Amino acid sequence: MRLRNGTFLTVILFGLCGLISLSWYTAFSNSKDGVVDIYQREFLALRERLHSAEQENLKRSKELNLVLDEIKRAIAEKQALRDINRTWASLSDETKLKLWNVTTSKNVLQLPSIFHHLPHLLAKESSLQPAVHVGQGRTGVSIVMGVPSVKREVHSYLTDTISSLMAELSASEKDDCVIVVFIAETDQQYANGVADNLKRLFPVEIQSGLLEIISPSVHFYPDFSRLKESFGDPKERVRWRTKQNLDYCFLMMYAQSKGTYYVQLEDDIVARPNYFTTMKNFALQQPSEEWMILEFSQLGFIGKMFKSLDLSLIVEFMLMFYKDKPIDWLLDHIMWVKVCNPEKDAKHCDRQKANLRIRFKPSLFQHVGTHSSLAGKIQKLKDKDFGKQTLHKGHANPLAEVTTSLKTYQHFTLEKAYLGEDFFWAFTPVAGDFIRIRFFTPVRIERYFFRSGNIEHPGDKLFNTSVEVLPFDNIQSEKEALKEGREKTPKYHRTEDGFIRIGMFHNGIAEGEVDPTFGPLEALRLSVITDSPVWVILSEIFIKKAE
Repeated sequence: MRLRNGTFLTVILFGLCGLISLSWYTAFSNSKDGVVDIYQREFLALRERLHSAEQENLKRSKELNLVLDEIKRAIAEKQALRDINRTWASLSDETKLKLWNVTTSKNVLQLPSIFHHLPHLLAKESSLQPAVHVGQGRTGVSIVMGVPSVKREVHSYLTDTISSLMAELSASEKDDCVIVVFIAETDQQYANGVADNLKRLFPVEIQSGLLEIISPSVHFYPDFSRLKESFGDPKERVRWRTKQNLDYCFLMMYAQSKGTYYVQLEDDIVARPNYFTTMKNFALQQPSEEWMILEFSQLGFIGKMFKSLDLSLIVEFMLMFYKDKPIDWLLDHIMWVKVCNPEKDAKHCDRQKANLRIRFKPSLFQHVGTHSSLAGKIQKLKDKDFGKQTLHKGHANPLAEVTTSLKTYQHFTLEKAYLGEDFFWAFTPVAGDFIRIRFFTPVRIERYFFRSGNIEHPGDKLFNTSVEVLPFDNIQSEKEALKEGREKTPKYHRTEDGFIRIGMFHNGIAEGEVDPTFGPLEALRLSVITDSPVWVILSEIFIKKAE
């Protein structure tokens, strides 16, 4: 009985223990499940916050990239504008306002700039920087002359044009102007070749600041293949006139800060004597500042003077319509917009435009080229108002016998040129050809001057030709014409037949003084050293006797 009761108690104890253990386990399990639920909810909330932060970060990153791109674009635009004209920012409040509008994204209203008309310029930072830039950067002059030049298939007139412009300038005039040659080609090898040739021919003018040479960046011009034909012109002509408009724009933008007036020229002209002072005085003597164009030639875009302050307006107008019409039409449209009343007739409009476009006579520049910059086009344009120019200049030279190995063309003889009656014209010289002046009696010569080519045929010049003299007393002159030093060396080159070389032709002209140690001269000779590519004209011979 005791055993049974003990066993029963044991069973009851075990049952209570199991019940208690089960209760604890159940309570523990329930508690653990609650904690897990809390952790899960917090983890999900954290993940949601991280996801939101990531999205916000991506959004901010995109905004920062947009801001950075805007800053880069603004810097590129502002730098380009600074490069094309370093003084724009200081010229006027209007210009500053334009720059501010271009370079900030906060403005609701945006002002147009060159990049609106030529958006491709933004692709390269160097698009508005000259690829070739030679010169001293002269500023503050009265007149800047712009001479655009392109590659011609047949013949280039550029060096003849520059020579003519410079030959008619006095020393003081050379200090008051700048001639800017714009090589309007993106072929870097060609542009460098032209620049090197001009540097070789005009080193003094470049060093003094009179002559500057520039060419456009390869990125300056847009894609011309997308141009549309208009006014019956074929695509090639539309491309030619469109590029020409942009050439003028580039040249004007470069030149506008250099002087008071800007004169547009071409690369195939000759100038009348005293042209610079004539233009300057005519501009200064205008009774009003209302004028827009002063014309010193009736042909094309030759000899057109503008106030430098007006160039910005002209360039902006040209850029708006550079693809649509040629330059002469655009200039006429600018004047129409400024002064013509649509409610009045054409005669009234013409009278109003005449106040803006004033013609000077006689013309100061003559067109001499026959081969246009448009491939295949021949144009024999002549300005009738230029008048008949003297094709030679005569002087009283010492009595002499003149002979030449050159074949004379028609009646243009060497004898007439020496006497000052006409110019000498001969067929193409070859190496070894000569022009000899043998004096009837030995004479002391102070200086000499020879000019080849003339205003109608400026390219018919002497190239690589020397000036030589033959002293009457050859032995004495040879002793005198030595450099003193440890070893006496010849000061001049002496030819096999006794002539002494004292000078060379440069840009068609030979001039200089004769060493007095030579004493009286028996003869003077021009010797052709290499074959020439053209005929030759000798338009002026001046041999000045010593007093």
